Amino acid sequence: MENNAQDKKIDFANLWLVMKRKKKICVGIVGSCTAVSLAIALVLPPTYESITTVQTRVTGAGVSGDMAAAMRLGLGSSTSPTATYSELMKSNAVLQPIIDELDRDEDEKRYLTPESFAKNNLKIENIKQTNILKVTAKGRTPEEAQMISKHVVENFLVMMTDMNKETQSLLVQFLNERVEVAKKEAEEARNKFATYQKEHGIYSPNEQAKIAVNKMNAFDEAIGNMRVQQQANQAKVDSAAAQLGDINANSQSLKINDNANVQNLRSKIIAAEVDLVGLRQQYTEENPNVIKAEEKLTALKQNLAQEVNALVASKYTTINPTQESLIKDQVNAQVAIEVSKASEQAVAKRRDEKAKELDDFPQEVQEYMNLQRDTVIKEGIYTDLIKQMENNKIRQAMDSMDIQVIDEANLPFVDQPVWPRKKIMFLVGALIGCLLMLIYCIKNIRG
Repeated sequence: MENNAQDKKIDFANLWLVMKRKKKICVGIVGSCTAVSLAIALVLPPTYESITTVQTRVTGAGVSGDMAAAMRLGLGSSTSPTATYSELMKSNAVLQPIIDELDRDEDEKRYLTPESFAKNNLKIENIKQTNILKVTAKGRTPEEAQMISKHVVENFLVMMTDMNKETQSLLVQFLNERVEVAKKEAEEARNKFATYQKEHGIYSPNEQAKIAVNKMNAFDEAIGNMRVQQQANQAKVDSAAAQLGDINANSQSLKINDNANVQNLRSKIIAAEVDLVGLRQQYTEENPNVIKAEEKLTALKQNLAQEVNALVASKYTTINPTQESLIKDQVNAQVAIEVSKASEQAVAKRRDEKAKELDDFPQEVQEYMNLQRDTVIKEGIYTDLIKQMENNKIRQAMDSMDIQVIDEANLPFVDQPVWPRKKIMFLVGALIGCLLMLIYCIKNIRG
């Protein structure tokens, strides 16, 4: 043990003696390595970084009103758009115009693809799992770095605006077709009701009949709203299908309805819809029981949307984020239609059970009340579809700002590139020189 310690002391002592004896060579090694590293730092082209901070927000084409609430709360995509946006910012539509604008040799730009450019020059970070994105761009000059960071955001906004306007235009187109059908049905119901009034001389039921009809209003309003949702969701299905083209995605092909969790949630939603109508027949919208039932129904629809989105994501794993979003919207809308139809049947069955209480009225009065209710339902559908189409036209005319810039792209200082760092290169060169010097001295000890 003592011999080992003595050998180490002798080795260190010898090492120190060699360093003193070979002082000039040691200083030369360290100085040369440091000088080379500094030279490399001066020769390497500088790299600058510019950062733009943005906040994402949930927008997108979709009809408003009752149908929009249904889509957003229960029957639309419930995932955050932030991850999708970060991928879309690396798409060809966003990056290719930036590559074309770079002040570089044409030969270099020819082999510069959006994929390689995004890998080497762009970093998009989601800050602390919030809806804040930090877009960091690298460039050979401060101006180039600022241009890249700024134009990534600007090009993304232009792309999203065009996409959303296209979607909204298609929604307006398909909604317009359904409005025409609803208008025709409302006119036919109105004319049939008016003809019946004229032929039978009944223009207003008695008070007892009015009370009975008022009790049925909750069922009629619920059925009307469900039919509006079905037609508006069908417009969304057609809009997504038109944009997806040859990509065939539907709830049947994905076997969504065969899934046990989906079936369970569908049954719960149908039961909740029937219960809610029953409560609305007795109470106002402000009643705590009605509010609680609405919250329960919303939560069930949210769970169904999450289940459907998970099933779609497991089926389509290699498509781009835009197509995935469209497929999710399409399949969710298809599921929404199926759930709404089943709910309508359940509510209609409960309404028919309640309608038996009207059997005591004369046949003419019963027919009058049925025609009146049918007219009110179809006119309500037509009116709601008109409102939704007009709201989409307004949205179509507005710029679709899917992200909001918080911090504009900064212009880096010329003397502060992110790479190469002269101080770091100096330290690295000095450390390498010291290591080589030690190796040289150790070899001389052994020699």
